[in-house]
Amino acid sequence: MPQVYISTHPLVQHKLALLRDERTDPKKFRELVREIATLLVYEATADLVTKPAAILTPLGRAEGKRLAETIGLVPVLRAGLGMVEGAWQMIPGAEVWHIGLSRDERTLQPVAYYSRLPVSPTVDVCLVLDPMLATGGSAIAATNVLKEWGARRIKFVGIIGARPGVERFTHAHPDVPLYLAGLDEELNEAGFILPGLGDAGDRMFGTG
Repeated sequence: MPQVYISTHPLVQHKLALLRDERTDPKKFRELVREIATLLVYEATADLVTKPAAILTPLGRAEGKRLAETIGLVPVLRAGLGMVEGAWQMIPGAEVWHIGLSRDERTLQPVAYYSRLPVSPTVDVCLVLDPMLATGGSAIAATNVLKEWGARRIKFVGIIGARPGVERFTHAHPDVPLYLAGLDEELNEAGFILPGLGDAGDRMFGTG
């Protein structure tokens, strides 16, 4: 899966271990999600295009670079909301839109209930934010929405993916790279990642 990037950064792996721990309370969980998102977005944006920029320092002229591409953040509701602040730490000028997808617990298929996008794309790169890529259904559905909308470049930034869902996603969208902190091998009968970390939304918002 050449388009799948699993972070090996020691800070990411350390924070991921804390995030998985069942003893981590919602406040700490939210902090860790935000911090991991910041680190993953740093990695996911390494290939953004820049342009030369002349800068005046207090001591003279310097040649620098500025971003030549605009970026949109697209959290998948509800758990994706926890990644927005971390992404904004790196890209404070990014626009934020929302896509709401819930999972039918009987069929495990995504059900769209909300989409807040401009009439046409206003950015060059969209970062889809969702902590868990389990069956792949929600990630595929969100990417479908963005492609139908006209998004030119899309990247998926998650925290933990399950191999079956990741393989399904890469088959459906081979042009969309995935950036993850961890890759687990299995799903249980309810479609949850094993060993995973439980329900990210419930743990984040204290509703589990």
